[in-house]
Amino acid sequence: MACDLKLELSENFALDIIQLYKYLRTTPKEYVISNQILRSGTSIGAQLAESVYAESDSDFVHKLSLSLKEASETCYWLRLLHKSQYIPQYSFAYLYERCELIIKVVTAAKVSVLKRIQK
Repeated sequence: MACDLKLELSENFALDIIQLYKYLRTTPKEYVISNQILRSGTSIGAQLAESVYAESDSDFVHKLSLSLKEASETCYWLRLLHKSQYIPQYSFAYLYERCELIIKVVTAAKVSVLKRIQK
């Protein structure tokens, strides 16, 4: 069930990132960061989807770790887009909060699995 929540959160977030990408490419005509955030923001869910069929607990933890790295990178790009005034405060706040929620949920899953492995 927790896996479903992670996948749903990350998929919905990826869809929001795709919309942000479309906006950045057309309205302010920003190309470099828009490519970066599209890649990292959609990769979060891709790593989580791969974790569903992990070959071992360590592989599962590894996929979660990769997802966390991508989420952290996405937060970085969001901060840059906001500080450079490519996106307004309300868009930044909404997306950044969603990204941080994904980080919290995935971190909790990772900690849970690590505790189980150590027993």
